[in-house]
Amino acid sequence: MKRIAQVVLALLIGWILVDVYRPHKVDLRHFDPADVARLDTDMWRSYYKRKPLKLFWQSAELVRRQVDAPFWRSFVIAYHAAKAAFLFKDGKNRADYNRALPDLEAFYGAISAISKQPFNVNQAARHELEWWIIRREREQHPPVEWASLQAQTVANLYQIPVERCAEYGRLRTDAMLFRDQRGEAMTEADWQKIQKTLNQAWYSLAKAVSDN
Repeated sequence: MKRIAQVVLALLIGWILVDVYRPHKVDLRHFDPADVARLDTDMWRSYYKRKPLKLFWQSAELVRRQVDAPFWRSFVIAYHAAKAAFLFKDGKNRADYNRALPDLEAFYGAISAISKQPFNVNQAARHELEWWIIRREREQHPPVEWASLQAQTVANLYQIPVERCAEYGRLRTDAMLFRDQRGEAMTEADWQKIQKTLNQAWYSLAKAVSDN
């Protein structure tokens, strides 16, 4: 039994190493918008309920679904996404928020590494962090700015003109505004409404990238 356990462990370690490090290239434009919208909604719920482990698991599934990341590698990527989200969540000022940037760069760097069309990782990470920040600093930054930065982030990711991503940015911002308005009074019906809006956003983006 000990010998069998050692063999199984060796095979598992080998699988993990191959899965994490073997060359793997994908076309980021191919994703199921409904599936991504569902996971996006689930991650919002975990973030607002402060469930980092659940968010981590959902993030791993999302990168497998959205960017076709290998199984074990998806957890490495998800670790950086979840860590960045909660570093930011606990921040109080820009110095605190910037602590999330290295993990956002690692997150986007890992996605760029498997993409057939590498993109500007630093720009993607900074745009992502900036829209997180200005959403929190809403007194100085209206929602139209949140939408614009989200559009710029995915335009960079998919290497398409930013104007094609405007509807995606607007719809996601609409979902955020609704969530903020409802606050702690969120109901299951409210979450279903958010998922419907996110579904429209991701379908809009899927069409934008397929038209490229």
